[in-house]
Amino acid sequence: MMQSPDLPDIEQRIALLCERHGCEPRRLLQILIDVQEIYTFIPPQALTAIARHLPLPRVSVEGVAGFYSFLSLEPAGQYRILFSDNVTDRMLGNEELMRQFCNKLWLEPGKVSEDELVSADFTSCTGMCDQGPAALINGWPVTRLNRERIDLIADLILAKSPVASWPPTLFEVNDNIRRTDRLLDESFEPGSAIKAAVTRGAEAIFTELKLSRLRGRGGAGYKTAEKWITCRNSPAPARYIVCNADEGEPGTFKDRVLLNRLADTVFEGMTVGARLLSSAKGFLYLRGEYRYLLEKLEEILARRREAGLLGSNILGEPGFDFDIEIHLGAGAYICGEESGMIESLEGRRGKPRNRPPYPAQHGYLDQPTVVNNVETFACAAMIAVHGGKWFGETGTWESSGSKILSISGDCHWPGIYEYPFGVSVQKILEDCGAQEPYAVQVGGPSGILVSWQEFERSISFEDLPTAGAFTIFQRGRDILEAVRNYAHFFAHESCGFCTPCRVGTQLQKKIVDKIANGHGTASDLEELKHLGHLMRTLSHCGLGHAAPNPVLDMLQKFPGAYEQKLTSLSFEPAFDLDAALATARRITGRDDPSAHLP
Repeated sequence: MMQSPDLPDIEQRIALLCERHGCEPRRLLQILIDVQEIYTFIPPQALTAIARHLPLPRVSVEGVAGFYSFLSLEPAGQYRILFSDNVTDRMLGNEELMRQFCNKLWLEPGKVSEDELVSADFTSCTGMCDQGPAALINGWPVTRLNRERIDLIADLILAKSPVASWPPTLFEVNDNIRRTDRLLDESFEPGSAIKAAVTRGAEAIFTELKLSRLRGRGGAGYKTAEKWITCRNSPAPARYIVCNADEGEPGTFKDRVLLNRLADTVFEGMTVGARLLSSAKGFLYLRGEYRYLLEKLEEILARRREAGLLGSNILGEPGFDFDIEIHLGAGAYICGEESGMIESLEGRRGKPRNRPPYPAQHGYLDQPTVVNNVETFACAAMIAVHGGKWFGETGTWESSGSKILSISGDCHWPGIYEYPFGVSVQKILEDCGAQEPYAVQVGGPSGILVSWQEFERSISFEDLPTAGAFTIFQRGRDILEAVRNYAHFFAHESCGFCTPCRVGTQLQKKIVDKIANGHGTASDLEELKHLGHLMRTLSHCGLGHAAPNPVLDMLQKFPGAYEQKLTSLSFEPAFDLDAALATARRITGRDDPSAHLP
């Protein structure tokens, strides 16, 4: 059995770790990630030592450690395998692959092996939907899993081979860029956007941003210029720039490709924002599933500092000081919400804040903070170089520019597609080789379920807004199973802060399960509608507001998917107590009427 780390070793290592992070409480999550990297889990002695060195109440440290799904307070094995459980992974057979893996290693899903060598479990979408089934092995992504790869991985674990020495082909992640437009087509010279901002001045760049009509690419579509101006006009001793690279929406993976291909453009957009807002500090909040990109991104930041594009007196401009710090997430979908992300940046659980005030007025450390996603900052950099008119020439009036879509599911060519806003769903389906498309989930589970009768609708803020997910279901797919997957996702990812979301997502999951298992009734459908209304109107943040979307969309657009599962009764309990007592009756040798419930 694995021995618990001895106390002197932990004390010394934690002291060095905390010192390296400046003993700053806001660095708590990063310290916990480093501790798990050393011990494969977070020992209780480490929690005590961290609390003493930061200093923080121990209960606060343990509360943060227990909030993030990638952190483990119990031994999780030398090898921790997390199978991606997005609906596209289900469609590609991830459950059978999990069974094969566990059978080969005599392992029970969700538990650690008796020798504490390995554990296997499911996790939410890992951002590899275009090359699934996928998994994370000690945090490293493994794609295109099949029976042969599962056998190879099992053999490597049994041989106790270090993950760093495994065949590199297991860890290949392809960009799969299938169609390009304004953003992905244009070559970008590092420094060009910053030079334009310095030469033309802040007011001129703000004018170009307004002219471009750029809206945030995270789905909500707030006007970028207005958000940045609000931040600039908010009096404060400091302002901050935050790039949201925590794209946890199932079915979305465009930011993964942008950070791999266009990181310079993204960092440039953040630096242009810093020039306009007089900000000296920026953060890239990188989702834990993309940790494999961390070293590459740090190298790009180092190169930019050497070139005078980050740091003090950027491009020789006195007083133009700005730098970027990468902050790792650890598996919490709710941290994609901007105020939850700020809480995480400050070293706390990612619980969304009450709004207003909004981050542009009171954000990180209670200072004005601009939060935009990866694609938005890349667009801002291109606008600084080419101007607002150039950007606004494509798309529609309300939705200018192009949109990068993450396309997966039932199609021949899953991957990244860039289109001008206004493109029809039908055109996208034709381009990606969709196979008898029947439904499309636009914008992930929190988005809109589009039926085959609506394929003329367009990708735009005025019709089908989306952060980028575009998941295709062919005719013959069980849409109820897809919605069931989404219901389980929201129940798992609720932060638990407010009752409507915490309880509502669990109830929604149980009712959908009941229907899928053949025990549903008409009253359950009415209960889902009532529950959805409560969650949409009373939840604290966007997660609870959006959680009923796929369920309610399906009730409206695919009623047959539910109805074929319903019984003829007005009500049927999901649990049969009399059937549950069958074992007791056999043990006692009784099966008379008195041994049964009436």
